[in-house]
Amino acid sequence: MHIGIIGGTGGMGSLFARVFAAAGHQVSVSGRHTPLSNADLARGCDVVIVSVPIGSAVEVIREIAPLLREGQVLCDFTSLKAAPVAAMLETNAAVLGLHPMFGPSVPSLHGQTIIACPVRISPERAEEVLGVFRAAGAVVTVMDPAEHDRLMAVVQGLAHFATLTVAGTMRRLGVDLDALLAATSPVYRIETALVGRILGQDPDLYGPILRENPTVPAVLSAFEEAAGELRQAVEAGDGEAFRRIFDADAAFFRAYIPQATEDSEALVRCLADH
Repeated sequence: MHIGIIGGTGGMGSLFARVFAAAGHQVSVSGRHTPLSNADLARGCDVVIVSVPIGSAVEVIREIAPLLREGQVLCDFTSLKAAPVAAMLETNAAVLGLHPMFGPSVPSLHGQTIIACPVRISPERAEEVLGVFRAAGAVVTVMDPAEHDRLMAVVQGLAHFATLTVAGTMRRLGVDLDALLAATSPVYRIETALVGRILGQDPDLYGPILRENPTVPAVLSAFEEAAGELRQAVEAGDGEAFRRIFDADAAFFRAYIPQATEDSEALVRCLADH
């Protein structure tokens, strides 16, 4: 296959350019300073992948839409799926939405998760692309775009919102981070490290995930309700109310608790031995 990656000169596009090239496919990329344009890729490639920031994805898809034809496959690498997939369906190409659940710094695809939304594409054509990921060791999870965005409102939206709220709380308290880290055990260092990991990256990566997913506001409302209920129990010194909340949450997570304990213990041991 001839793979064209729009936005393939850096970040996720560059990572997957290497993945496809390693699998023996011809790869062309376009970017701000490349000899090839987005239009060149749209006209000449069997598979065209749009790998640009969320806010630009629909615009780029519509830019190349008139140039795409039947027989081509159009994909995107964005963290939201409903809007980009809807734009891709306006073209004549087969449509396969993609969301790699990792950043471009990973050394390989081994053990990584890629969500696939095969919307208008035969299983055989989809496998031509997804098979490359599986052969590189990735786990491919298939779902529809709306389900994807609902799940991402929790997987990414809730997690990032909570993490950034922790960061904002520490800043407002004027916490001495050196003193805090000196007083923490490995498990709490892991939690603090996740805060620092996000803050060490581009806010334009996380902002659109929270702002542009239409299902995020409902998730944040539930977050506020949960925080309010817990705060009320804490401030009132109500041990019985706290236990009810804790037990209800534990019951919800019951099936996952053994795996969560095993995974977190492995992380703690790794950090303690580091």
